[in-house]
Amino acid sequence: MRESDLPQVLEIERDAYPTPWTRSHFQFEIRDNAHAINLVLVTAGHVIGYVCCWRLGPELKINNVAVCRSRRGKGAGKVLLDGILRRARQLGCSEATLEVRPSNEAARRLYDRFGFRQVGVRPGYYQDTREDGLLLTLQFEE
Repeated sequence: MRESDLPQVLEIERDAYPTPWTRSHFQFEIRDNAHAINLVLVTAGHVIGYVCCWRLGPELKINNVAVCRSRRGKGAGKVLLDGILRRARQLGCSEATLEVRPSNEAARRLYDRFGFRQVGVRPGYYQDTREDGLLLTLQFEE
């Protein structure tokens, strides 16, 4: 992800989330966060999805995954998740973690297909609705 991607990234972000990240949030992740790994999925010159993560020692912390509305359910999320998990393995990570809303059934199905398992619940994790966050983890095989 580059700053030049941000207009398209922000459009997807605003459509995907009730409390979207701001331009400055993404700029911090791109410019200043040494732990950040941010990838975009581009088709025909257009950003159709992105993933923002942190590498924290052996852990890949997946913070944000989104796909533009017209490409949802067509494999873009799978491509993004596959790409970031491959990158994490190359960097020596041994696990990936993330939080997901219980109500986000599409995302939960995707994470389940990749082998993520629920290991906990973060009560009231999502500030906008106070919905819990399901804590999922994936252990990479050696």
